Amino acid sequence: MVTTQQIPDILSPEFAHNPYPAYRMMREEAPLIWHEPTQSYLISRYEDVERAFKDKAGVFTTDNYHWQIEPVHGRTILQLSGREHSVRRALVAPAFRGAELQQKFLPVIERNARQLIDTFRHTGSVDLVDGFATRFPVNVIADMLGLDKADHARFHRWYTAVIAFLGNLSGDADVIAAGERTRVEFAEYMIPIIRSRRDALGDDLLSTLCRAEVDGVRMSDEDIKAFCSLLLAAGGETTDKAIASIFANLLLHPDQLAAVRADRGLIPRAFAETLRFTPPVHMIMRQTAQAVSVSGGTIPAGATVTCLIGAANRDSGRYRDPDSFDIFRDDLTTTTAFSAAADHLAFALGRHFCVGALLAKAEVETGVNQLLDAMPDVRLADGYDPVEQGVFTRGPQSLPVVFTPAAG
Repeated sequence: MVTTQQIPDILSPEFAHNPYPAYRMMREEAPLIWHEPTQSYLISRYEDVERAFKDKAGVFTTDNYHWQIEPVHGRTILQLSGREHSVRRALVAPAFRGAELQQKFLPVIERNARQLIDTFRHTGSVDLVDGFATRFPVNVIADMLGLDKADHARFHRWYTAVIAFLGNLSGDADVIAAGERTRVEFAEYMIPIIRSRRDALGDDLLSTLCRAEVDGVRMSDEDIKAFCSLLLAAGGETTDKAIASIFANLLLHPDQLAAVRADRGLIPRAFAETLRFTPPVHMIMRQTAQAVSVSGGTIPAGATVTCLIGAANRDSGRYRDPDSFDIFRDDLTTTTAFSAAADHLAFALGRHFCVGALLAKAEVETGVNQLLDAMPDVRLADGYDPVEQGVFTRGPQSLPVVFTPAAG
């Protein structure tokens, strides 16, 4: 194992500004690094991160989530394994795939996209992050659950605190306290709503979770609350950044934007390539149940492993010209890009593959389609260069665009 001082530390301002050169150095020179500040091993090559995610032997576990996720969400399906995991996943998964998603929730997605776009379609300019991306997924999730969208500011504050807690690699005490407060506040908000919904089931997702039963197992109020907390944070943050990133990437590549504008069937390709090129989540942690050999050395049993998705997704051993955004690349399979058989690693893989991947796909496709309809000549505001921010999660913090206002 090689540890080199030349590679920018993942907590450094240099890394936060642009992690991709550091990722390249890691893959090529130090594919396994012991990182003292986070007490974890960093792995950066595609083959190693893929192995950690696909793991069927129980070597790479999610035992780390009891301290990383449980303090803010409660115990979620991400921490479970075996039959307990398969049953809990079976309880929630149907709402996020197939007919349930298309028939029940696609109209919710379309309505929320249209309502947000209506607020700026006649103005000729908008910040796509503040005016759409940060609001759209939270509104959709609230609507799906049958919650009051007037509480949007509260939802956004909660999930921002949760994401800050999850990405608190430096161990900031104030961030920890804010995250732990969020768990209490969210429980105080959600538990009474869940109990009330059990007494008057409707057609919303929360009612579906309340009535769901598999092999005689039903979700407790705490189970449902924890899942809703996870859905709000993971679904809000990742889709927010995915929508901003797909537009940033296309706006910086006008020929590809023109192709997508002319053929909306290319939107899934553009989304898949965005997930590879600029994934919303750059790091996911695992914990080893036993010693395991990876590129560069051996990770001991009981160690925390930081899987660098942002690095693995640009591995030249897996992708041709990996530092170029190319929706037409032939080494990324679009048909499987939103399933557990994906080529990229942005949704993880294996039994803990993101349960909301198809929901994210539906939101991004709907949002991009409606935005292109409303802004057919959309372009970056003069002099603006999109800049990504973040380390654990990453994406444009602002994306001002201009366009010819819609008539009428």
